Amino acid sequence: MRTLSPKSAHPIFKLIEQCKNIATLKQVHAHMITTGLILHTYPLSRILISSSTIAATISHALSIFNHVTNPTIFLFNTLISSSLAGKEVDQTHFALTLYTRILTQTTLIPNSYTYPSLFKACSSQPWLQHGRALHTHVLKFLEPPYDHFVQASLLNFYSKCGELGISRFLFDQITGPDLASWNSILAAYAHNNSVYYEFNLDNVYDSSSLSLEVLLLFSQMQKSLTRPNEVSLVALISACAELGALSQGVWAHSYVLRNGLNLNRFVGTTLITMYANCGRLDFARQVFNQLLERDTFCYNAMIRGLAVHGLGLEAIDLFKKMDLEGLVPDEVTMLVLMCACSNVGFVDQGCNFFLSMKEDYGIEPKLEHYGILVDLFGRAGRVKEAEEIVQTIPMKSNAVLWRSLLGAARVHGNLEVGESALKQLIQLEPETSGNYVLLSNMYASLNRWDDVKNVRKLMKDQGIDKAPGSSIVAIDGALHQFLAGD
Repeated sequence: MRTLSPKSAHPIFKLIEQCKNIATLKQVHAHMITTGLILHTYPLSRILISSSTIAATISHALSIFNHVTNPTIFLFNTLISSSLAGKEVDQTHFALTLYTRILTQTTLIPNSYTYPSLFKACSSQPWLQHGRALHTHVLKFLEPPYDHFVQASLLNFYSKCGELGISRFLFDQITGPDLASWNSILAAYAHNNSVYYEFNLDNVYDSSSLSLEVLLLFSQMQKSLTRPNEVSLVALISACAELGALSQGVWAHSYVLRNGLNLNRFVGTTLITMYANCGRLDFARQVFNQLLERDTFCYNAMIRGLAVHGLGLEAIDLFKKMDLEGLVPDEVTMLVLMCACSNVGFVDQGCNFFLSMKEDYGIEPKLEHYGILVDLFGRAGRVKEAEEIVQTIPMKSNAVLWRSLLGAARVHGNLEVGESALKQLIQLEPETSGNYVLLSNMYASLNRWDDVKNVRKLMKDQGIDKAPGSSIVAIDGALHQFLAGD
């Protein structure tokens, strides 16, 4: 195929950009055919991208592509990346099919531009195994040192697979990482920290260690003279939020302001979360009010901040304001609203929000919503109703729900429900010490010391040790972590 420089000011490029529907795009395509421009690689790539963007499906772009004689690797890469930018259900399958066509062409070899979008597409089920296979192809077809975008996409892929160790190994192999690589490893630790926090509530040491690693990596990034951007600061502030590290979070906020970075809704949302977690709800409100553009995520962060500080009425009022602005609540919005009601004992209001999820907003309740519903009834002392919810929800109850029920039973002295909950927890998490400790504490509160002794003996017989408590303190601006007994 012929080449026409991307720097060319040919009017056809402007015409392609101005196309708003498939009919006008077909007219431009016809003009390119009659003038011979369709034989040039770059104009053809632009028409493929526009076809993928404008059309509801990828079929029109594919029909153009299939008429190309001996398409170059550049055109294959263009169609792969543009097809993955769409919202078709089978777009990953389509992209991998195109990649397979590359492999069948004896004159074509994948290059550094082939893989980044493919790794991104394969970072969720059921495509994870394909992503690992693509990694072997990187080793086969690309010569080291690998392009930084390929390395960054590999980091992101393994991070989303939960393979943080592999992500760190790959990062450590990079000589002179650029901004994309730094952001990828920072985001990997920040993302996996939230995963630890959500699914491993007993593993506080791991969670805080990941957040501390984000702070350490950011410091190394600065020493490397790589200038952080908004993405870097989102990861840093998220880590400060998880650690409750106010001074470091304030420093990050001032860095954004001093260096002229954009206080966009992503940075703003993490700042709101950080200040709320650190107990400075006044600063969180200030950031929220300063944001020029607020989306559902910003409102979720602010509503959550109000909820965890026991300001349920304000949280509900803010939700009403969000509704007036025409923003559509998502599953997180409903979760934090129910949490707000649970923290202040608004049982009926919390139930109404739960019922409105499906009826008013078409949101299917998830396990987390049922968990808050259990907490809502449990805090109000309606332990038997909480137990009924756990036993009748339409999906299998997990350890979080049973633990919430056990906690409610302990607070309100309902031994029958507490023992039932522990029985379920031992089946689900036989090696989690916190479950036994909760029941032991409940026996102790009822002065049933023989039962306390029996629980301790059961833990010893099962080889279960109580995980040591972990604390982080800030001294002269530095964070120090220690375990109970240090």
